Amino acid sequence: MANDGGDGCCCGFCLRFIITSGFAALFLWLSLRTSNPKCSIQNFYVPALNLTDQSSNNHSLYFDLKLDNGMKDKGVRYDNISLTFYYGQNSSFPIGNYTVPGFYQGHGKKASWKPWVEVRGVPWEAAIGAVSNGSRVAFRVGLVTRVRFKIVFWFTKRHNLVVGANVEVDGSGKKIKKKGIRLKSGAPEGRCSHVWIGLLLVLGVLVALL
Repeated sequence: MANDGGDGCCCGFCLRFIITSGFAALFLWLSLRTSNPKCSIQNFYVPALNLTDQSSNNHSLYFDLKLDNGMKDKGVRYDNISLTFYYGQNSSFPIGNYTVPGFYQGHGKKASWKPWVEVRGVPWEAAIGAVSNGSRVAFRVGLVTRVRFKIVFWFTKRHNLVVGANVEVDGSGKKIKKKGIRLKSGAPEGRCSHVWIGLLLVLGVLVALL
């Protein structure tokens, strides 16, 4: 009987230890988990396509880039951010480039840039003809950089951040969508699915032990 009591006490202690360790590991995993900043184009303007002002020969474009670090407890260190602009779906011939110098962005912070970029190689006559007929023309914005995440006092290794989006412009010279256009990656994001898998594994172990 004494041995049975001791065995039961030992099993109870082991069970509590396993459960506590499982939750501690899950908490640590979630605290170290990171997510890429959100990149978006808030405004986009091409003066040469503004049909109400065709007196200007301004072959440039204006854009408003916004970077949003939505993480509440982790900062982001950006390398130089390279922006490349294309006309239509042809990504072989860029029409303009812009570089944002690398910087550090604190947790929960937002940053924006509103520069002008001189563009070249745009078939202006065809583009103006398209918007004059009530159609729209598309530009492509690509963003490439590498980021490191600051967790407490140290930085992670560098991670590639490659995103992009199409921006449609009409006869006002402005983008059609009123809201910001999110620059997205072509690769599927699996961070959320990994979290759910981890939760299910921990819960499965706990249920099996109980």
